[in-house]
Amino acid sequence: MLAVQNLLAAFERVTDYWSPKVIGKVNDQLLKVAKIKGELVWHAHDHEDELFHIVKGSLRIELEDAVVELREGDMLTIPKGVRHNPVADEECWILLIEPASTKHTGDEVTPLTRSIEEQLS
Repeated sequence: MLAVQNLLAAFERVTDYWSPKVIGKVNDQLLKVAKIKGELVWHAHDHEDELFHIVKGSLRIELEDAVVELREGDMLTIPKGVRHNPVADEECWILLIEPASTKHTGDEVTPLTRSIEEQLS
């Protein structure tokens, strides 16, 4: 039986900023929801692209040579290997789509870094 899921209701599982929760899977891509506020960390995913979809609020993604402003409804794919730093001045809700192999903060480890086990909980 197929299960219908409500994207907005999925955010109820998220209790901490920068702590994505896996809500589904499409082939080898994980669908993750996260609430974010403040700054994460400069990082890259050497082998995986990462899609950001803004569900609520706005997000600034700092790149080494540019800054991209995303608003509610916008999507952006960060190509593999591109260093980036997500920043949200106010609470922002995002849907991430990325391969299951993607490390939360790439090779950077900070107190905000979450393991895949934490994201699956």
